[in-house]
Amino acid sequence: MDIRAIALGLAFAVMWSSAFASARIIVTHAPPMTALSLRFLISGLIGIGIALALGQTARLDARQWRGVVIFGICQNALYLGLNFIAMQWVEASLAAIIASTMPLLVALFGWAILRDRLPWLAVAGLVAGFAGVTLIMGARLQGGVDLAGVALCVLGVLALTAATLAVKGASAGGNLLMIVGLQMLVGAAILAVPAIAFETLEVDWTPALVLAFGYTTLVPGLLATWVWFLLVGRIGAVRAATFHFLNPFFGVAIAAVLLGERLGLLDVLGVVVIAAGILAVQLARQQGRA
Repeated sequence: MDIRAIALGLAFAVMWSSAFASARIIVTHAPPMTALSLRFLISGLIGIGIALALGQTARLDARQWRGVVIFGICQNALYLGLNFIAMQWVEASLAAIIASTMPLLVALFGWAILRDRLPWLAVAGLVAGFAGVTLIMGARLQGGVDLAGVALCVLGVLALTAATLAVKGASAGGNLLMIVGLQMLVGAAILAVPAIAFETLEVDWTPALVLAFGYTTLVPGLLATWVWFLLVGRIGAVRAATFHFLNPFFGVAIAAVLLGERLGLLDVLGVVVIAAGILAVQLARQQGRA
């Protein structure tokens, strides 16, 4: 990797990880599904507008449309929707840690369901990663963490894992920003239904809410996606995915700085172990493609 690739990877990891802290701010001031549906609507329209300006079209092939629907449902509506709901009761740092296990779950279910080869380094990474999660969850359970919120976060990351396995390569074939924008509109439409049915539109308009909503819409929502595609185009998807090992670090660090969330020694140790496990899994994948 060259300096530019490293800078892109670090920028993506910071932006992806920061979304949990900004989401935590949003759900303390506004209904979670309503806020997220509106965020997807705005991000989707902006993304489609930029895609049209770049000459991209909505003439997608069957695989791309399948990716739009599956990711719109699983990644946007379920993964992010469940996390937004959960963060009414669960700290942003814990939600980020659970979400960061996605690369581990992809490797595990890819081996169990799709019969992907799992090198010894990947096996060691899986063991380390889940050991780190167990360490953190044990400490949090003793501190009285909300189990319903944790369950929602787990269901969310499982939905994202299923989508990742179901539509491998769906972004191939061009029109990437258009695909991302359409995925967001799918998520907005699906989340609007339960938001209208179950939520009361009570919003505490504060500067923190406005800043967090604007940031979440533009930075993790659009800019991070654009940076990710630049990174993949520069070094490939397998190498780019190695930067996921930074997400646990940045997720807990940003939550601690912005929200004042307290981290114990076992939290820090667990994050280090999870990050090492993710890195081992991604390095094993990289070696397998070499």
